[in-house]
Amino acid sequence: MRLLVLGAGGIGGYFGGRLAQAGIDTTFLVRPKRREQIAANGLVIESPNGNARIDAKTVLAEDLRPGYDLVLFTCKAYDLDSAMDAIAPAMGSGCAVLPMLNGLAHLDRLDARFGAAAVMGGTCQINVGLAPDGTVRHMEPLNRLLFGERDKAKSPRAQALADALARTPIDWTWSEDILQDMWEKVTFLAALAASTCLFRGNIAEIMAAPEGKAIVLRCFEANVAIARAEGHPPGEKILQWAAERLTRPGPQSASMLRDMEAGKPVEADHIVGHMLALARKHGIDDTVLAMAHTHLKTYEARRAANRLP
Repeated sequence: MRLLVLGAGGIGGYFGGRLAQAGIDTTFLVRPKRREQIAANGLVIESPNGNARIDAKTVLAEDLRPGYDLVLFTCKAYDLDSAMDAIAPAMGSGCAVLPMLNGLAHLDRLDARFGAAAVMGGTCQINVGLAPDGTVRHMEPLNRLLFGERDKAKSPRAQALADALARTPIDWTWSEDILQDMWEKVTFLAALAASTCLFRGNIAEIMAAPEGKAIVLRCFEANVAIARAEGHPPGEKILQWAAERLTRPGPQSASMLRDMEAGKPVEADHIVGHMLALARKHGIDDTVLAMAHTHLKTYEARRAANRLP
């Protein structure tokens, strides 16, 4: 398998790095500055699962050509259009794209650009980031990657990816129903993002506030109702796990909140806004989602006008 990884940041750098470390033919599509870092120091991973310094192959956008079997598509939703433009030269006949974005709204846009047959389903669970010096910092052992065909087919390309992942320390699953897995993740993630961004606090702080638990659960229950209305009811096990994680006092917050606190762009429309639109489509309680989305869009307006403190 010839693999192209969009970027070499946290998610792309970690999963792509582990595949390259295992001897899989892996190339990273990067910008000039990142290419210089990797050329000078290698692709460096610091992880409780083992550190690595990898002599990684890189390519710049202007030099990209066809010849890849799979693109590991790791970007933020607000960069989706430019990211699709970046990988387009590699999307030759038979090349598939495996998106690792949060949420679900990106699937329609990828389908429209590259054709539904070229777009697999995927999601990941990992706490990872990129340090200023280019080190990929993996903060805890969790490094789970799920993938599969959206039509549930056992395709040769999915088999090839499974064979490649089997050579790595990644905790991976070839999903029998990847859309179901993606829906189960977004019911939890959208509640976590909506509540922690709306209240600008972590779960422990929200749980200590009046009505905090009730409001978080109201948002989660709305997301579950949306998933059911869309034909993907979450299983009982995930319902129990998510409700417990969303109400267990602790420092947990969404990465979207951390982006807000750092003055960075946020995926307001892609996650919270998308679920809000579906709530309204199905006549489901949208109170918390609407308030959170308004809060996020207000933040975006202030950020665009350079009025953030």
